[in-house]
Amino acid sequence: MTSTPHPRAAIILAAGQGTRMKSPLPKVLHPVGGRAMLDHAIDAAEALGCERIVVVVGAHSPEVRDHVVKRLGEDAIAVQDPPLGTGHAVRAAEAVLGEFVGQVVITYGDVPLLTAADIEPVFAAHDGVTVIGFEAADPGAYGRLVMDGDQLAAITEAKEASPEVLALTACNSGVMAAPVGLLFDLLREVRNDNAKGEYYLTDVVELARKRGAPTRAVFAPEDAVMGVNAQSELAVAETLFQRAKREALMAAGVTMPAPDTVHFAFDTEVGGGTTIEPYVVFGPGAKIASGARIRAFSHVEGATVAAGAEVGPYARLRPGADLGEKVKVGNFVEVKNVRMAAGAKANHLAYLGDGDVGARANIGAGTIFCNYDGFFKHRTTVGEGAFVGSNSSLVAPVTIGAGAMVGSGSVITKDVDPGDLALGRGEQSAKPGWAARFMDAMRAKKAAKK
Repeated sequence: MTSTPHPRAAIILAAGQGTRMKSPLPKVLHPVGGRAMLDHAIDAAEALGCERIVVVVGAHSPEVRDHVVKRLGEDAIAVQDPPLGTGHAVRAAEAVLGEFVGQVVITYGDVPLLTAADIEPVFAAHDGVTVIGFEAADPGAYGRLVMDGDQLAAITEAKEASPEVLALTACNSGVMAAPVGLLFDLLREVRNDNAKGEYYLTDVVELARKRGAPTRAVFAPEDAVMGVNAQSELAVAETLFQRAKREALMAAGVTMPAPDTVHFAFDTEVGGGTTIEPYVVFGPGAKIASGARIRAFSHVEGATVAAGAEVGPYARLRPGADLGEKVKVGNFVEVKNVRMAAGAKANHLAYLGDGDVGARANIGAGTIFCNYDGFFKHRTTVGEGAFVGSNSSLVAPVTIGAGAMVGSGSVITKDVDPGDLALGRGEQSAKPGWAARFMDAMRAKKAAKK
């Protein structure tokens, strides 16, 4: 969190109905980069050093309230009920801010790409109202920023604008900052004598100018201030997020032969010198060290991969997977909550869940850590240098000692001492001629039915 000489607070508006999303999930909880849009807004406020963060929610969205309480606590909640416009929503936060003295920035829970760096310039002045604008490629229905030199003269809605104002490309993002006392004084003067009967936050600019208070605009990239109101816009935001993440990682030395096919989460960490092949998906919590290789069609979430390790193709690392240096997890191997020490291998078709695999141990194809008994999870330990033969089932809790071997096709239910060979399968027997006699009898039976 940034340390600032002047106290800061953030009011995040998240009370919208989000009906255009056509989803049972509240709009602001839809994810971008594997993280709820609202959390992106909270992240930005925290990075700005805001000592108070208030999220304005609607009475219609208990899920949003619960989400905020879980992250920030009950004292971060303000409720707008009924919804009567953006100005009314901001006023709902006044009592929650209480005795706070300092600057307040107003942001939105459905603007996921706006970062602390984009917002920071609004705090440069401490005596007036500052808004964030953007140069729109297609201004359309956006409110226009009418400038008077370096001062913001007005925010004019498109439907009320003259042809001259409509020709402007400087548009209003809706993000605004002001000293807390000035902000709420001005909001108390806002009226709702408009077609919608709502209290508009944008009216604050005109009221501030009438008082002689400075009104300014700073500018951010259009992509950074895009709002999400429909599923199509959510997809655009995801595309923009992924593009920025890929570019940042490639600039840091990550090799991606087909970057457009790789999907990252908001917190994915990848060291320079790593290679990520096509069609890899990272869920939240993935940390990949320099020099690793993530091969095609793998899924990595909540996992740590050390230098020189190789994952995939077609591998799945779930939360708690922790791969040491030069570990190999191959095709169709799933690892969950297992630490694999340096040089360990599971090359094919295995499930490793809840356990530890020692250095240089080898897990054969088709091996399963049977970690769940229908009620509880149990751990499997495979010692250093152990060899587990193909198609083995290790029924947890169980330990395979260092240097031990498990014969292929075994079901192991008891600990195996270091250096021992364990066989847990029925003894093979043969019945001479049985197969030939059986086949002859079945062919005759089939012929009789024709």
